[in-house]
Amino acid sequence: MLKTISLWGVGALLLLQAIQIDIPAPPSTIDKNNEIKASHEIMGILRSSCYDCHSYQTKMPWYGNVAPISWEVRAHIKDGRRWLNFQEWEGYSEEKKQKIFKGIVKTINHRMPLPMYLTMHEEAELTTEQRDEIKNWAENNIK
Repeated sequence: MLKTISLWGVGALLLLQAIQIDIPAPPSTIDKNNEIKASHEIMGILRSSCYDCHSYQTKMPWYGNVAPISWEVRAHIKDGRRWLNFQEWEGYSEEKKQKIFKGIVKTINHRMPLPMYLTMHEEAELTTEQRDEIKNWAENNIK
């Protein structure tokens, strides 16, 4: 009985691998001029804690290819890029940029990076000082 249940479980997991959420592929060429411009310190923070979900420079972890976990990972990346892609910054309207800066001010201390992401990416954890730097940078860009 246990053997049968185990085989069915393994079979179900294997079948789940056929269902994947696609992340739109990055353009074949990425114009560096479209990327957000900020100080070296701010860019370092953004690259280490934000770019996995908010750019085309996603470093897909091994579990990002294993369903059903991959569904959640890929959905977060897809949503993150849709809301903000730092590599498409200069293509945004000034209105959208202002909305993003205001959103950063609101979310940086409470929701970003996502706690679920931080469980597997401790290196992306922001210190209080880094959060303050990002918040101040965003506030200084609000017109």
